[in-house]
Amino acid sequence: MEISELGEFGLIDHLTKGLTTVNPSTVKGVGDDCAVLRNRDTDILVTTDLLLEGVHFDLTYVPLKHLGYKSAIVNFSDVYAMNGRPKQITVSLGISRRFTVEHIAELFSGIRLACEIYGVDLVGGDTTSSRQGLVISITCIGEAEADKVVRRSGAHDTDLICVSGDLGAAYMGLQLLEREKAASAGMKDFVPKFDGKEYLVERQLKPEARRDVIEALGAAGIVPTAMMDISDGLSSELLHICKQSDAGCRIYEDRIPIDYQTAIMAEELGMNLVTAALNGGEDYELLFTVPLHFHEAIQRIEGVKVIGHITKPSLGCAMITRDGTEIPLRAQGWNPLAEKE
Repeated sequence: MEISELGEFGLIDHLTKGLTTVNPSTVKGVGDDCAVLRNRDTDILVTTDLLLEGVHFDLTYVPLKHLGYKSAIVNFSDVYAMNGRPKQITVSLGISRRFTVEHIAELFSGIRLACEIYGVDLVGGDTTSSRQGLVISITCIGEAEADKVVRRSGAHDTDLICVSGDLGAAYMGLQLLEREKAASAGMKDFVPKFDGKEYLVERQLKPEARRDVIEALGAAGIVPTAMMDISDGLSSELLHICKQSDAGCRIYEDRIPIDYQTAIMAEELGMNLVTAALNGGEDYELLFTVPLHFHEAIQRIEGVKVIGHITKPSLGCAMITRDGTEIPLRAQGWNPLAEKE
């Protein structure tokens, strides 16, 4: 069987099917944003991300400092998605011969900046040679109160579906960067055209983890019933929540938050705006569900919007368009293992 037939999450399911844990300190293993390990009254959250040059990033237009910053942030985001706080990271690198000490120092300056801003300690890692390009592997360790860890599997019928920020901007930033890269081919003094679209470039190159939303939820006394960060696209993440919660959902097209620059860029490129918001990925916003009685409290949290509700599993997962048409949701977010060569 070709790996592409299964895709990333299908391969993970295939490899870990029937896997059992033997240590009582292992509360949650494979299948969520983080593993959960019990340490007395505190749960330890562990997550890891692997980034490969040519697959996850292109150094033609990604500055090394930005790459380091983003590499750390995507791990912090996983911890926040479990309602935890990131505390430590380890960084491992595979480095090809074309990189100098100065290059790697620049990469690390971005990692260290992210750690400084988010209050995270860099506590170790490893380095080795790479025959092709740059490889970055970061493991993040976080903490959460044992009774406040949020998994993907807790959504219930009538729960509200909420998202932070806006969606699709990072994907449109990627399209813009790729367009300017193509336009620069063979030109010495090329100047990319980013005027009026700086927000899109920033969302792609320098995302932020939504610590502020987690803090606001905590201050309001709200513990979500399920939560994920949006790395592979809203549709994909919402389907994960529904699958693991044995639930269905309805979201509404006119409630999906989209920035003005995202809309303008989609029009320029002749792309469907809602499709980009549903499937683009790399927004690193939080997608979460809360009980219906928190509706007014959620509306008071800046930057959070209710986009739909959880239903019984028999109703399936769908989006209601502006004209009232019901369209089944499909996981069409980026999946490198499903792509054909």
